[in-house]
Amino acid sequence: MESIDPIIKIDAYIRNVANALDQIDREGIKNEIVEIARAYLKDSMYYLSKGDQFNALATIAYAEGLLDALRILGVAHFNWNKASDLTRKSKNKVFVAGTFEIIHPGHIAYLRHAWTLGRVIAVIARDSTVKKIKGRDVIIPENQRLEVISNIVYVHKARLGYEGDLFRVVEEEKPNIILLGPNQPFNEDSLREELRKRGLGNIEVIRFNDYADCPLCSTTKILKAISNRFSQNNSPP
Repeated sequence: MESIDPIIKIDAYIRNVANALDQIDREGIKNEIVEIARAYLKDSMYYLSKGDQFNALATIAYAEGLLDALRILGVAHFNWNKASDLTRKSKNKVFVAGTFEIIHPGHIAYLRHAWTLGRVIAVIARDSTVKKIKGRDVIIPENQRLEVISNIVYVHKARLGYEGDLFRVVEEEKPNIILLGPNQPFNEDSLREELRKRGLGNIEVIRFNDYADCPLCSTTKILKAISNRFSQNNSPP
């Protein structure tokens, strides 16, 4: 029998509770017990992202117990998924990359969707790479951006990329899926061809196109809004 990494097992356990909460949400059930279970779910995701398996397992067990109690009482109706189905998803490594300079709802939607596909490996662009691509100096330095992304519960692992060869980190991490953001300037077919040349043709390349609906879901828009507000506040009367 195949031995399964305990982290994979706990990750699958977490996904099962998350799926149950999604079913409860679709029923429109809102009460304090559901919100407590949701809080335990987020705690468990955070602990697992930090490698704390004991507390991840403890908190997700609390969440499961609360949801089972609601089901027994007839307050909520949902089905637990097959462990084998969730384990397969938990084995997936989903590669995401970006500047992640000023975190906004668009980033969260992107990372949340990545998490639904598997365990998320987030690669943060180096300062020099940002300047080369965007034509401006980065405002938030790379190590600070790395620290912020490392503390988002949807991210299993965060690391800095490399200067120059953008594919080097893909070769090291060997993901199953590369998830592109809506505005990332990469052509999927060209990316697949380069991966094939490097012996990584088994990696699935997909694009996340579900834009977050908010007025400032863009670092450029946020910076422009700050600049405009500063100019207005400091203009002569």
